[in-house]
Amino acid sequence: MKKVLPLFSYLFHPLFISIYAVLLFFYFGESYFEYPQIYLVIIQIVIVTIFIPLTFYYLLLSYGKVDSIMLDKKSQRKMPLLIHAVLLFVLISKSITVDNLIELHYFFLGSLISTIVAFLLIYKRIKASLHLIGTTALTVFAIGISLHFQIRMLFLIVVLLLLNGVVASSRLIMKAHTNTELFIGSLVGIIPQAVLFYFWV
Repeated sequence: MKKVLPLFSYLFHPLFISIYAVLLFFYFGESYFEYPQIYLVIIQIVIVTIFIPLTFYYLLLSYGKVDSIMLDKKSQRKMPLLIHAVLLFVLISKSITVDNLIELHYFFLGSLISTIVAFLLIYKRIKASLHLIGTTALTVFAIGISLHFQIRMLFLIVVLLLLNGVVASSRLIMKAHTNTELFIGSLVGIIPQAVLFYFWV
């Protein structure tokens, strides 16, 4: 298990959570959208939440500002989190707006809030788990989709709940976080998404 569990830290790296959420949304809400619109949104999300952050990561790596894509050190998290927050703000203000994709808009707004909170916590010397922020936000979003579209998604939700435990275990085995940091990360991921339910569920 010690060799297998770290794999989940890479499969469910925070960079990939956005695309998982979008794919989940369009899979269950597919009948409401045209395929060209689906493809366009997916491409935008991949570029803004994966390709651009990776470009900045390698730039920071080349300047010695970070030494791992996992951003294990508190001091190395500030710039990547700030960049991620700016990209999310651009995404929800220019592309995934409340007028055309309300469900995804509030998911990414929740993600933006979580990112800002994680950034601010660094100044309190608290390293909230970004992995748990991502996986718990994805789980709450799945629950929201189930309620919003009136779809039975019990199996998927149970799998996602178990996945949170697996990802948390992988972070502990890799000695990247303490139990407290994992718990804080979970709260930072859950609360914004749950509060924003009011606006779209």
